[in-house]
Amino acid sequence: MPRHSPGSRPVPGLLRPLGSLLLAACLGVAGGAAAADVPTREATLATMKRATRFMVEEVATEGGYVWSYLPDRSRQWGELEAYPSMIWVQPPGTATMGHLFLDAYHATGDAYYYDAARQAADALVAGQHDSGGWNYLIDTAGEDSLRKWYDTIGRNAWRLEEFQHDYGNATFDDGGTSEAMQFLLRLYLEKRDAAYRAPLEKAIDFVLDSQYPIGGWPQRYPHGEPVGLHGLPDYTPLITFNDDVAEENIEFLLMVHRTLDYERERVLDAIGRAMNAFLVTQQGQPQPGWGLQYTTPDLKPAGARSYEPNGIVTHATAANVRKLMDFYRLTGDSKFLARIPEALDWLDRVRLPEALVVDGRTHPTFLEIGTDRPIYLHRRGSNVSNGAYYTDHDPANTIGHYGSTRRIDVAALRAEYEALANTPPEQASEGSPLLNGGSALPRYFTLRDVSVSDLNVGVLRGRNDDVAPEAAAALIDSLDAQGWWPTELRSTSHPYIGDGPRTPPPGDYAQTLVGDASDTSPYRAETPVMGISTGAYIEHMGTLIRYLEP
Repeated sequence: MPRHSPGSRPVPGLLRPLGSLLLAACLGVAGGAAAADVPTREATLATMKRATRFMVEEVATEGGYVWSYLPDRSRQWGELEAYPSMIWVQPPGTATMGHLFLDAYHATGDAYYYDAARQAADALVAGQHDSGGWNYLIDTAGEDSLRKWYDTIGRNAWRLEEFQHDYGNATFDDGGTSEAMQFLLRLYLEKRDAAYRAPLEKAIDFVLDSQYPIGGWPQRYPHGEPVGLHGLPDYTPLITFNDDVAEENIEFLLMVHRTLDYERERVLDAIGRAMNAFLVTQQGQPQPGWGLQYTTPDLKPAGARSYEPNGIVTHATAANVRKLMDFYRLTGDSKFLARIPEALDWLDRVRLPEALVVDGRTHPTFLEIGTDRPIYLHRRGSNVSNGAYYTDHDPANTIGHYGSTRRIDVAALRAEYEALANTPPEQASEGSPLLNGGSALPRYFTLRDVSVSDLNVGVLRGRNDDVAPEAAAALIDSLDAQGWWPTELRSTSHPYIGDGPRTPPPGDYAQTLVGDASDTSPYRAETPVMGISTGAYIEHMGTLIRYLEP
């Protein structure tokens, strides 16, 4: 379940030091252990407990977490540098940690993990917006501290425009609200603790209240005074597909439908309208694809951030085709398959010429409405004060942090569609959680396909394979004396030094991840330092859980 804006940030590979360690373990030399060494259950449990005690008792801020920390805690980051008083909701932050704690509790039966999950939940509840949702982050020091952060670090993050203004409401962007809601639901179901019923129901109300009658959701809610940045209209009230807003909300409502009898009828209507929103927003010929956002009530495609122009969008089209196939599996209703061939044919028509296919990126991201001409993304200047994003039809010198092109396997989508179209509805929807009433949630959440990318570790996919004893031994050996797994912090940022100059300093920032020294956006460090990674902790704990329960 991807959690980050498409192309909005680099997705690094898995940890180099640990990868080398695991390789060495397989060769029988990691930590001096022989390849034949098989970690006992007791040794595995002790390592998990020690690593968790460090995170809970040494790292957490009032039960919550950001993404990464220097060992001395002199600096810490979520997507941007955070104050020591801050915790992050945007994954892999506090709710992701809560999910991991529940997973560890299920694997071990140790109440310490359940208590850690409660602490994470309490941190989220304390920062829950009055409407029932969450912002990207919570400042435990209060509104004055949060406002100062937005006016300094947030405002000067050139490429992260979503942080340049404090909207004062909640957001569905980047999966933070969705993951927090899912975690609260799991925690409530664990022991039906009444302390979490009210905030959970408040979150359910938030999803239902914010849904448009047509079925889609805005990026942010509740709507306040329009806030347009960089001379653009305010995009946050628009119906949003970007960053899986609709998909994540449907997933949460399906979880509620499966587990809370008293909410089943209420959420069923919302799920149906949400699925139908995918149908009514597909454009007609000759461009039967989707945009990232839509105006209301006329359902016209619209732009968002200054490097997200109005257009028909190839990766959004591919993602929505996948969702329509999922909806057929949920409902057995062939209406969700009816126009998929049109979308696939359009994706084939707008494929890039082979001369422009680089690194397997087969399609332009944005296509001009009415012409299908590719739109390419550029920037000039060096910071928020003197820089600007712009678009044209020239594929040269495009920005580096948001892809002007995408890798889309249309043939694979078409094969999946054809197989599904030849599957009878009752067979396709067999076992559907929507049609079969109540059912239990999965025992584990962080062991599925999940993003734990804190810009230092990668995206985990298909973690269903068994863990070799050598790999578990390598993890046990690599936990340091304090109780954390040393991780290369490849992502860093310039400390806030004030607003940037109005005149660009020397240098070419057209394709870099960061601008001049005043730009607080994250970038890759030339010389990474070792530090504490929330993502690495989640990843490694998941590996040890899989070792305990193959």
